[in-house]
Amino acid sequence: MKYFHLVWAALFRRKTRTFLTLASILAAFLLFGLLDGVRTSFAQLGQSAEGAQRLQTTARLSMIETLPLSLGSRIARLDNVEAVTWANWFGGAYQNPRNQLFTFAVAPNYLDLYPEAEVDPQQLEAWKRTRTGILVGEALMRRFGWKVGQRIPLQSTIFPNSDGTLNWQFDIVGTITTRKGRDAGFTDQLILMHYEYFAESTPYVDGEVGWYITRVSDVRRSDAVARAIDALSANSPHETKTMSEQAAMASQLKQMADIGLIVGSIMGAVFFTLLLLTGNTMAQAVRERTSELAVLKTIGFSDGAVLGMVLAESVLLVLLGGVLGLGLAAVLSPVVSAGSGGVITLPPIGWRSWLLGLGLMAGIGLLVGALPALRAMRLNIVDALAGR
Repeated sequence: MKYFHLVWAALFRRKTRTFLTLASILAAFLLFGLLDGVRTSFAQLGQSAEGAQRLQTTARLSMIETLPLSLGSRIARLDNVEAVTWANWFGGAYQNPRNQLFTFAVAPNYLDLYPEAEVDPQQLEAWKRTRTGILVGEALMRRFGWKVGQRIPLQSTIFPNSDGTLNWQFDIVGTITTRKGRDAGFTDQLILMHYEYFAESTPYVDGEVGWYITRVSDVRRSDAVARAIDALSANSPHETKTMSEQAAMASQLKQMADIGLIVGSIMGAVFFTLLLLTGNTMAQAVRERTSELAVLKTIGFSDGAVLGMVLAESVLLVLLGGVLGLGLAAVLSPVVSAGSGGVITLPPIGWRSWLLGLGLMAGIGLLVGALPALRAMRLNIVDALAGR
């Protein structure tokens, strides 16, 4: 652009104001990058190749209702079913009831349906032999400094044990790691305990489980398998709802919070504020340069050229701050994930986020620059030079 030097000079005419505006834009797009990572990470749950083969069966009315243990053998006999396992939510917490951990009481074959989760064969055998044994995700081991062989207390926020208290004691016998090249998901955040020990130790579980996981032979027939599973309990007190793993996770998350709505609401408020702030900056910048713009028109600059320069200034302002903000988000995402000990796992800022971000930058720049640019284009030379 042959007038770029003029646009650049006009942009930094008031350096303090420009840098403060850039800082605001940077903060907005930094927040956009991080929150978009949160949204993406939740949206991608269960989208792995292994996840496509798995169906999750829960009670039809609510995920907190239980299902009969006898249903598992009936599901296993259905056509196109390779394997069936089950699990129950334990509600574990460590040290503080607010410090909730993903703790499941699972069947012995639970990990057979999750090839992305890897456990040393000797540790897996030790877990099967140890009644109070648990397998702990690698991220949790690092987070709390636990070691294999250590006995730890966990507090269930739901189920008391045989002595009537909510305090349970477990022995760490192995570590769950993510197989190389696979998506970790929640694998490195899990604690797995024996369902049999759990059912024997609490009076509130009597031949019931929280949910079933089914692996199908042919993914293309998953819908038919899901319908067949639900038909087993139709018109009974334990009607079921079977979905793909991704759909089930999305449904469970929505029962707790609509992540997409929350992220969208926050970003909507941030960008609305940004529009007002940047629009005010551009309006002031053009108002202060009224006589200068009149001079440009006097020496031969057309109305279109003046319009283009003001719009370019507005877009450049937002692009500078936005690219810096998204770039900083790309740098901070792995730092935040590592610093949280695995509690927060943010994916890298991908090309889709960059394209969406650049589109937002261009759109905001054009929008906030439109009115000042039109005012500059329609400027009357005589009135502007006369200060009217």
